[in-house]
Amino acid sequence: MPRAIHVFRTPDRFIAGTVGEPGDRSFYLQAVHEARVVSVSLEKQQVQVLADRMGLLLEEVHRRFGTAIPPEQEAVDTSPLQMPVDVEFRVGTMGLGWDAESEAVVVELLAVTDAEVDESVVLDDTEEGPDAVRVFLTPIQAREFTTRTERVVSAGRPPCPLCGEPLSAQGHMCVRTNGYRRGELFNAAEEFGDET
Repeated sequence: MPRAIHVFRTPDRFIAGTVGEPGDRSFYLQAVHEARVVSVSLEKQQVQVLADRMGLLLEEVHRRFGTAIPPEQEAVDTSPLQMPVDVEFRVGTMGLGWDAESEAVVVELLAVTDAEVDESVVLDDTEEGPDAVRVFLTPIQAREFTTRTERVVSAGRPPCPLCGEPLSAQGHMCVRTNGYRRGELFNAAEEFGDET
């Protein structure tokens, strides 16, 4: 069966979003053009890497081609994902590039596959390979994506000030406190007259 490639040359939206509570969130990328909506699922780290690399790509494009790159700004699109989120596939491999002809950032998201992905299928229309979503973004859309993604990723659980691991409402066993919860550590220190 030939692979499905969902192409969005002029998307109305391309956003990262989540479903669920902090600590139990699922991450998605969603491309929208008029009534057409395609959603894919992926890991939080993949979303962060895509946004980071897209920011670096915009800087490199500006340096090499002199293309005007919009400054970082407050996210314009703060609306949630369109519901229901019907996932086309889970993302395995991601590709990112610059199309000089259309002056667009090109994002390609490839489905997880058991077979090793040949790099030649990324940004290519070959009939063999994993399903894909390919999105063309103007520099402004790319900057908006990176800004929104930073907000989405950082909206999770706050990090522990000692070890950096995410804190949860149930408590946090910090490796830096030798198995004590933070409040227990301070209480134990007070009992022994130590001011930690």
